[in-house]
Amino acid sequence: MDQTKEASPDISAFLASAVHDMKNSIGVLVNFLETSLTELGPGAKEKAAPMLYEVKRVNDNLIQMLAIYKIGNQFYPFDLAENSIDDFVREIVEQNKTLLDYSGITLEVDCDKGLDWYFDYELISGVVSHALNNATHYTRDKLRLSVKDEDGELVMRVEDNGSGYPKSILEAGDAVGRGVNFASGSTGLGLYFSSMVARLHKNRGKIGGVFLENGGKLGGSCFILRLP
Repeated sequence: MDQTKEASPDISAFLASAVHDMKNSIGVLVNFLETSLTELGPGAKEKAAPMLYEVKRVNDNLIQMLAIYKIGNQFYPFDLAENSIDDFVREIVEQNKTLLDYSGITLEVDCDKGLDWYFDYELISGVVSHALNNATHYTRDKLRLSVKDEDGELVMRVEDNGSGYPKSILEAGDAVGRGVNFASGSTGLGLYFSSMVARLHKNRGKIGGVFLENGGKLGGSCFILRLP
C-alpha cells in the first residue's frame, strides 16, 4: 500500500459542516423577515409572506439534513425527557404565528390539557413545525393542530382545508420518503426526516410512526405523528 497517497477527504463531514453554516445564515434571514413583516403595510405583508414560507422551508430542510447526518452517524444527542404538552403546543404556535398571521390562515388548536409525555423535544418540535409550515402552502385558509392521548399513544395531527394529498403519495407509503419527484422538485426529505424521528421513539414494544391521510376535521390533508 502506498503510504504517500493522501487520505481521501471526508466529504460527508465537509457537507455537514457546510449545511451547519448555511443553516445559521438562513436562520438570521428568517428572524429578519419575521421582524420586518410587522413594519410593512397591508399589501406588502401579503406579498412578503410567501417569501417567509420559502425561507423557513429551506431552513427546515437544512436542519433536517444535519439531524439525519448526526442520527445516521450515531452522535445525535437523543434526549428522551418528560415534556408538558401545554408548553409544547404553546411554543409551536408562537413559532409559526408570524407566517400564519400574514398568510391570512386561522389555526385551530385542540389538545388534552395537563398532559405530559416522553419525547425528544427538539426533534418532535421540528417535525410538527415543518408539518405546519408545509400545510400553510396547501391550505385554503384554515389549519388544525390537535394533540391527544389515544389508547396510550400520543397522537399529533396537522390538518388543513386544502385539496388533500395526491393519491400517488398516499399509496406510496414510506417509499415517498425515499423518492424524488423531478416534476415537482420534491425530495421527500421532510417525510423521511419525520419518519426517522418517529421511529427513534420506542416504548413498551411499540415504535412511533408517521401517517398521511385525507379528510379529518377540515376535509383536506392530515399529517399524523404517533408516539408510544
